[in-house]
Amino acid sequence: MSQINISKLTFAYDGSYDNIIENASFQIDTDWKLGFIGRNGKGKTTFLKLLLGQYEYSGNISASVEFEYFPYEVKDSGMNTIEVIDSVCTDYAHWEMMRELSLLQVSDDVLYRPFYTLSNGEQSKVLLAALFLKANSFLLIDEPTNHLDLDARKIVCSYLGSKKGFILVSHDRAFLDNCIDHVLSFNKTDIQVQKGNFSSWWTNKEMQDNFELMRNEKLKKDVKQLGEASKRTAAWSDKVEKTKFGTKNSGIKPDKGYIGHKAEKMMKRSKSIEARREAAIEEKSKLLGNIENSEGLKIYQLPFHMKRLIEFDKTSIFYGEKTACEQVSFTVEQGDRIALCGKNGSGKSSVLKLICGEALTYTGGFRKENQLKISYVPQDASELQGNLTAYAREYDIDESLFKTILRKLDFSRVQFEKDMSDFSGGQKKKVLIARSLCEKAHLYVWDEPLNFIDVISRMQIENLLLQYTPTILFVEHDNTFCEKIATKKIIL
Repeated sequence: MSQINISKLTFAYDGSYDNIIENASFQIDTDWKLGFIGRNGKGKTTFLKLLLGQYEYSGNISASVEFEYFPYEVKDSGMNTIEVIDSVCTDYAHWEMMRELSLLQVSDDVLYRPFYTLSNGEQSKVLLAALFLKANSFLLIDEPTNHLDLDARKIVCSYLGSKKGFILVSHDRAFLDNCIDHVLSFNKTDIQVQKGNFSSWWTNKEMQDNFELMRNEKLKKDVKQLGEASKRTAAWSDKVEKTKFGTKNSGIKPDKGYIGHKAEKMMKRSKSIEARREAAIEEKSKLLGNIENSEGLKIYQLPFHMKRLIEFDKTSIFYGEKTACEQVSFTVEQGDRIALCGKNGSGKSSVLKLICGEALTYTGGFRKENQLKISYVPQDASELQGNLTAYAREYDIDESLFKTILRKLDFSRVQFEKDMSDFSGGQKKKVLIARSLCEKAHLYVWDEPLNFIDVISRMQIENLLLQYTPTILFVEHDNTFCEKIATKKIIL
């Protein structure tokens, strides 16, 4: 076991006035299974790229291991899978590779197939296995679950749980809980490293936040009371001091020494109270810095004149001669929150596209009520570009409301001036969700809405859906989200 030492690390992108990372110092053991947590745009992927030496920075990073990044970029996906593995790791025993693939439940016939013919999940598993074959390496695993269905996530989670020596960026709470033993968190004002998994980190964060909120309220009262006491004591001191120059009282001349001593004593007390007040203000200023903005969101559900909105009756969907899904039967009624489940390639997205009006070939029965207004969040947000104002105008939504929702989802005002093509994956997905929340609809159809979205924002979206209970049909592989939100599950 060795250590990765980060000392006084500071980094900002060219042309930016704000540091992404500022004067950060901490240590990581190379045997840790380290979960990496932080809101979208806080610099998680940037930090991984700093470890890889892709950017210039000030400060120091020292390590005795080689860093390897996942997802690994495959330059020629036409190569057979075995050739891709050879390009990732040049020195391994064949039996070692077969062991890793077996642990990930990948059949060995994929080795002699072109890499592009593998599913996204199979590609992810193969690349993970290849990277773990490399000796003296420390893996930087950046959001591996985004292309994995629920079963694949469980397999990869179990696999990572058996390994050590990696940083894992993921926003899937159940996934993190079952395969990490330490947490690195990029907070609003600092960076913290602690032992445990996501749940223990979240419990500690809630306890710290609650302590700071209560302490802040007490200090607010103390500052007010001490300020009043300081003014009162200073006034008394001035009043006593003035009596030195008064007239004789009952023929006795005032004792200026005694009065001056008394006034000085009271003034010292006033200054002592003022010092306590300033100390309380100083302590108060250091509180609440890491409490996340998780304001409540709203959704504008329209009522519909019929209970049943959508009906599938033994429906099969086709792309040319290829069957996307077959014999699908279910209904969507007002108030339903339906999770559409199934392995990758089972036709979930095709079902959503048919509902949203895409001209797909199908057989069997499919009925959608007339005048049904649908708000759709697609799976892919990568093509977003242009500014937010033009985007709001294109979709005919209230720009002020749209940006207010984005602010609640942790967008800074600076983001509003940027081109959407420069947004992180999570920020792009938030744009799609914010647009959907601005649309008044009878039915919300969301295709993997949480891809790349940070944990705090996921919780905000969960609270929204539980509070307003809109009619929604969604595909999502975050098991925690599905268990909390879905009133029904349809398995393809």
